[in-house]
Amino acid sequence: MGRLMDGKGIDLGVCYYPEHWVRELKPGTEAQWREAEEVWTKDLERMMSAGLKTVRVGEFAWNLIEPREGVYTFAFFDRFLDLARDMKMQVIFCTPTATPPGWLTEKYPEVLNADREGHLMYHGSRRHYNYNSPVYQEFCSKIVEKAASHYGKHTAIVGWQLDNEFNCENSEFYSESDTAAFRTFLRRKYVTLDGLNRAWGTVFWNQTYTDWQELYVPRKNNTDSVNPHLMLDYYRFISDSVCRFAKMQADIIRKYCKPGDFITTNGMFGNIDYQRMERECLDVLTYDSYPNFAYCLDDYREEDLMKDRKWSRNLAEVRAVSSNFGIMEQQSGANGWNTRMEAPAPRPGQLTLWTMQSIGHGADYVSYFRWRTAVFGTEMYWHGILDYSGRDNRRLREVRQVSEKISSIQEIAGAKYAARVGILKDYDNIWDSQLDRWHGRVESMSQMALFTAMQLAHVPFDYVYMENHTTPESLAQYELLFYPHASILNPERIEVLEGYVAAGGKLVMGCRSGYKDINGQCVTANLPGLAARLTGTDIPEYSFAAPDDGKIMADWDGMKMEAAVFNDLLSPVGKDAEVLAVYVSSYYAGEPALIRNRFGKGEAYYFGGAFAADTARVFLDKLGVAEPYGDWIRLPEGCELAVRQKKNDDVILCKEASQACEEIQYLFVLNYLGHSVEIVLLVEMEDLFIGESVLGSRQLEAYEARIYKLTRRI
Repeated sequence: MGRLMDGKGIDLGVCYYPEHWVRELKPGTEAQWREAEEVWTKDLERMMSAGLKTVRVGEFAWNLIEPREGVYTFAFFDRFLDLARDMKMQVIFCTPTATPPGWLTEKYPEVLNADREGHLMYHGSRRHYNYNSPVYQEFCSKIVEKAASHYGKHTAIVGWQLDNEFNCENSEFYSESDTAAFRTFLRRKYVTLDGLNRAWGTVFWNQTYTDWQELYVPRKNNTDSVNPHLMLDYYRFISDSVCRFAKMQADIIRKYCKPGDFITTNGMFGNIDYQRMERECLDVLTYDSYPNFAYCLDDYREEDLMKDRKWSRNLAEVRAVSSNFGIMEQQSGANGWNTRMEAPAPRPGQLTLWTMQSIGHGADYVSYFRWRTAVFGTEMYWHGILDYSGRDNRRLREVRQVSEKISSIQEIAGAKYAARVGILKDYDNIWDSQLDRWHGRVESMSQMALFTAMQLAHVPFDYVYMENHTTPESLAQYELLFYPHASILNPERIEVLEGYVAAGGKLVMGCRSGYKDINGQCVTANLPGLAARLTGTDIPEYSFAAPDDGKIMADWDGMKMEAAVFNDLLSPVGKDAEVLAVYVSSYYAGEPALIRNRFGKGEAYYFGGAFAADTARVFLDKLGVAEPYGDWIRLPEGCELAVRQKKNDDVILCKEASQACEEIQYLFVLNYLGHSVEIVLLVEMEDLFIGESVLGSRQLEAYEARIYKLTRRI
């Protein structure tokens, strides 16, 4: 068997549910087994003929291993795994903990999650459990132990998926077990109630706690507004709960799995520190990519420029956890549960486009969801490659074409995404923006605007998370960093930022930066608090942009730009601080809107508003990072440019150390438009799909993707 996501190849796979395609879930006679295996054999043969060499199985199959409490049976997956081995089909095996069985939730209702009013989420859907129930943890550890000890050495298995989509459907938890675990979490963090009361500012509204038993996860109250500092710790607690639950499973699997078998989990959902999760228990993160959500009937907006292109933003988030990653579920058919998420089938070419979108951002494994569309259950309108009949169709033909293209780009495996611009993030500010209306408004505006501007200016970028181990040196690969609204700052983070700028970096910060401490309390220092020295800025006044003022504009050397949502009125501090732009509307017209501070060898910029897309584009142009590959390729705005590269330390391209080495750039050009476009190659490159050198004008058809290889001596 081969390996996945090891930097040696790019592979395709598919999600498969062998239990959906047999008449009996527990075949009891040899004749029934032969009937089941005949169906599986035909499916696996067709998959492999289409270039799909790996299947994911088992994520919702608890009853197939433990049909009744304490009764374990392994026959079903024994037969399937043996068949997969004989046919040389690789398998990713899942722990089934996303869907506790009915016998468990009926006898032990304490395993169920609850809403904020305490109503239990009963059996009948999925992800209705809570992470902190000691009973559920015990049952999960047993089922994982049984599955891993029995199947761990099976040669068909190449990797393990933990659970399925942690925090999907529910990212908040209100069970009694969660309250008990929350109290433990808080005692560990604060040690004393005095420490907790100070951190939460409980003197406000007489919320002071005098006993740990008075503490609960958030509950419904008469204003439906919960202490924001409690909420910040609550989000941290949820993340801690998920990470500990995942680690419990990973630690068990590692006792039994074969050397080289990877452990992953799929998706990215709210209130989870994925960087911590990968450090503690994952080998690689995989993502579930459904760009067709952009066309959901209830949410579709014609004026949305990005549409399915927005999924590149999600892929950048995955890459911030795993520089090379996998796609566990890639869109292959129409979306839809029986109750919601209605969206059309991919148009011809879009399945290929979205696959190359994933690979362009760093995916070395792409698995389509799913092989056949379910004929029953909640997801019977969530289509896979094949429709209900299972006959050949347009999508299967396109998968075969994708497989042929994949065979021509194997050399890209392991190549890293190339970005010289980064957007800084941290979980404290992410979670604070979820509970703080002011913070949330500026953050949501700026994050989407920065992404849109970089897409249209063809600027590959990374999300970069500020963690405890982040250093100025680790940020030095980026010539420009945006930290749009770091409302929460602490001395450790500002020290890293100062070190980055002092060494020659450029940093851009936006309004509402530095006004909170790590507990989410507003600071009494002059704003922007800890960022004042770095940015050379004082903020004597601030305000929401009044709705009757229209767009608040600023002028930067004759270039008008919107200062959206919120406005800090600025004043330069120190000899190295310079006003670059002023407001030109509202009562504060003429006041500084943008300050540049020279700090060491670098520059820090403080902008007094949130970033609209046009504003972000002005920054990209002014700071010299727009169209970074403009000397090589000219693209219309409707095309995305994603770049992966192999540097000297990634691949040995020199026969001797004294010889000149080469750097290889792989330029993914992705046309998201429903019509053909013209692109221009300004230097000669190799088109990997046709294996020929090309130069000059080229036509890309609707939804077409191309990959160009450029080799340079360095």
